[in-house]
Amino acid sequence: MERERLGSRLGFILLSAGCAIGIGNVWKFPYMVGQNGGGAFVLLYLFFLLVMGIPVMTIEFSLGRASQKSPVKIYQTLAPKGSKWFLHGYASMAGNYILMMFYTSVAGWMIQYFFATASGRFNGLDVKQVETVYQQICANPVAMVGFTFFVIILGFFICSFSLQKGLEKVSKFMMLALLAIMIILAINSFTMEGAKEGLSFYLKPDLAKMKEVGIGNVIVGAMTQAFFTLSLGMGSMAIFGSYINKERSLLGESINVAVLDTFVALVSGLIIFPACFTYNVEAGAGPSLIFVTLPNVFNHMPLGNLWGALFFIFMTFAALTTVLAVFETILACCMDLFGWSRKKACFINCLLMLVLSLPCALGFNLLSGIHPLGGSTNFMDLEDFLVSNIILPVGSLIFLLFAVWKKGWGWKNFTDEANAGHGLKVKDWMRGYMTYILPVLFLAIFLIGLITYFHK
Repeated sequence: MERERLGSRLGFILLSAGCAIGIGNVWKFPYMVGQNGGGAFVLLYLFFLLVMGIPVMTIEFSLGRASQKSPVKIYQTLAPKGSKWFLHGYASMAGNYILMMFYTSVAGWMIQYFFATASGRFNGLDVKQVETVYQQICANPVAMVGFTFFVIILGFFICSFSLQKGLEKVSKFMMLALLAIMIILAINSFTMEGAKEGLSFYLKPDLAKMKEVGIGNVIVGAMTQAFFTLSLGMGSMAIFGSYINKERSLLGESINVAVLDTFVALVSGLIIFPACFTYNVEAGAGPSLIFVTLPNVFNHMPLGNLWGALFFIFMTFAALTTVLAVFETILACCMDLFGWSRKKACFINCLLMLVLSLPCALGFNLLSGIHPLGGSTNFMDLEDFLVSNIILPVGSLIFLLFAVWKKGWGWKNFTDEANAGHGLKVKDWMRGYMTYILPVLFLAIFLIGLITYFHK
């Protein structure tokens, strides 16, 4: 069966960026900035994005383009005979399933919040009452499961069309709409009374705040956020690499995707912080910023329902582009492994995902008495822990070692593939850094992630 191709370079960049751009950009990045010294954190984040994220993204794109296979079959094509690298292909495939077991519920949340904001459900409520609405949404099993199922069925329906007519066409529209809505929301934030203070807080480095939090903690926070923001380690970028030709070198394409991903994260802060300062809301409010704090902010705004609805449409598109990209990775793995047609793979995986998503969707209500990691944890915490703390960092480390080690694919094979075409090239002086320093950084992220998770 001839491999499908993306229709344009723009489609490739927007699809890859859509996979990377998710709730983490909009939800986690602003409150991490708020808690870790404003502009100082932003600068560290950009530095680590450059030195850690872009090299591994280049590797994933290269593995996909060289093998012309999905993550589950990459190693069978490129690895030395008799080696065990292929085991990571199956772990990557499993990681994509686990991510979608909870991320589809998050996307469903965003759609619920869009309807709640657009219909005026939050109008006239104070912070406590907004929090009560959030708890009511979580406590309703029918709505939680219903919206999760809607996301899953819609996602596989879109992916069931050909690569160009389904995934590429819809993702292009959603990504361009997302960027347009962001710019409109940011311009609106600039007109607010607290815009000056908000932007100063966001962009001006606050060394006193850094010292208060601990400079080491801020550095680790920036390093982990930069790493996780690009969705590396599960082969999702490799699959898009397998759909493109050799006209462009891959380091330059990785930088384009990272720039778009960073633009969304940075502009999210430009939207949120002026609003927080205008309405005296805690800028470092943590995870509740999106679900509790911002609806309260929209409550006080002129045309608040409109701005709130626009914001949650933007959040929905950010979530859905990731869902579509990861579904495509799952489908490609199944088509490679079992020889299924695209439509058959969509039908079977849709049924499977409907079942797999239930523990998370019900974990806030009917199954709320089950605490997989102890304390007050739920199934989403367990699934997020497996993906964020184990599968992504360990997967990135394995992709990296495979690309640079002689016992894997090897540096020459990697650079020959990455440098094919016009654009920025991987240089030989980068070899020492990518072979010796970068693996230590990834190992550090993995160990620090485990330590901080179990000692918080």
